[in-house]
Amino acid sequence: MAAKKSNAYRENEHIVDNKELNIWEALIPVVALVGMLAYNVFVFGDNATGGSNQFILLMGGAVAAVVGFFNKVSYKQMLAEVAENIKSTTGALLILLMVGALAGTWLVSGIIPAMIYYGLQILNPTIFLAACVIICAIISIATGSSWTTAATVGIALIGIGEALGISLGMTAGAVLSGAYFGDKMSPLSDTTNLAPAMAGGELFDHIKYMTITTIPTISVTLLVFIILGLNIETTGVADTASILSSIDAAFNINGWLFIVPVVVILLIVKKAPPLMALLIGTLLGGAFALFFQPEIVAGLTGAKELTFENGYKGILNAITIKTSIATDNPALNELFSAKGMAGMLSTIWLIVCAMVFGGIMDGIGALSRITKALLGMAKTTFGLFASTVGSCLALNVTASDQYLAIVVPGKMFAKAYEDRGLAPENLSRTLEDSGTVTSVLIPWNTCGAYHSGVLGVSVADYFVYAVFNWLSPMMTLLFAALKIKIKQLATSPSS
Repeated sequence: MAAKKSNAYRENEHIVDNKELNIWEALIPVVALVGMLAYNVFVFGDNATGGSNQFILLMGGAVAAVVGFFNKVSYKQMLAEVAENIKSTTGALLILLMVGALAGTWLVSGIIPAMIYYGLQILNPTIFLAACVIICAIISIATGSSWTTAATVGIALIGIGEALGISLGMTAGAVLSGAYFGDKMSPLSDTTNLAPAMAGGELFDHIKYMTITTIPTISVTLLVFIILGLNIETTGVADTASILSSIDAAFNINGWLFIVPVVVILLIVKKAPPLMALLIGTLLGGAFALFFQPEIVAGLTGAKELTFENGYKGILNAITIKTSIATDNPALNELFSAKGMAGMLSTIWLIVCAMVFGGIMDGIGALSRITKALLGMAKTTFGLFASTVGSCLALNVTASDQYLAIVVPGKMFAKAYEDRGLAPENLSRTLEDSGTVTSVLIPWNTCGAYHSGVLGVSVADYFVYAVFNWLSPMMTLLFAALKIKIKQLATSPSS
């Protein structure tokens, strides 16, 4: 995932403990939030993320604040935790804005249309979904970032899938399955570095141990998408020639356009900050638009010929506001539209409101109390694994942040694993299997909000198809229940 905080900062994250608060009081805001969100989604449907869910998150925060006041937590302390939470998302919010800008210039430059144009000729519906998983896995391993993968090849694959008539939810699920497999297994990923740091293990020992559960999970995921591909019925296959002709007529399509995405991926591989890589990709996209698609850029301002003034205005419009490129194929007109930076504002709004709820929950000590209650249920080795998984899932829902879903359980459970003679790799693997990958399944989590906004597909639509993400915690529990490859400490702590 794209970096939001330094590892050192996250490792030293303050976790508020409040002995005055009991578990039932800690759960009141969670129950209230889930109930209000459920009703809100029932009333508003897919439009819930347009603003009403954001307000519900603030209402959940208000309920948590009331619980805090009754347990002697000051308004100042709660506000301080909220401020710290929002501060921690600064990088993510800036990346979201830059992703919107990049999508705009990559559309008007013809980069995304070129990806779709060549992709339609290579990827047929039978292999498309499985190919999405593999392509995104490779890019994510190379970049260490599921966010960058979704913002680049993910957007293009969504377009190809839509042109082929494949469900957007299916395509998004395949993209995210591959992206999170790669993110999880890449030594460049910040969450992959964070998990062993929390558990007290080593990075490459952690990655090697993760393969025990991750390889079976991705194998099942690929099998599912292969079966879906063999049985899929699409509406777009027969019209592929017409679609290709329409793209070719609207854009100057050529292989030189791929220089821009290759540069962005190379920058990420070379460990350039994601924000810088996306900014460079946006600027290069704008330059390529002026060179390869001058008529389109001029047309964005209503002009017929490109001048310096309307070129500047056209590129800035593509970066900041909604842009649409008309073609002679109605099916492509909706596909060839980008919302620019303005299109990311509802997602940013959602993240900020989620951080308010998570900050107050942390400020009143509810996160610590819920995790400790789960830890107290761990009477057996399997119970310890199950409690860790439950804690990570609970933190993803309540704190709305995958880093806290790794940091808090990591700190709370490290001693318990050591006391049972279990190697730290057991904890670090479980943190990733249940904390990292499930974050994208929660609509108000930073990851769920980000990917839903970038791919233009609601969490509800892709949830069931994000097979790798929901299967991972099940796989780790299965291996724990069957006692498969449960690594012991080389030296028992009692010896």
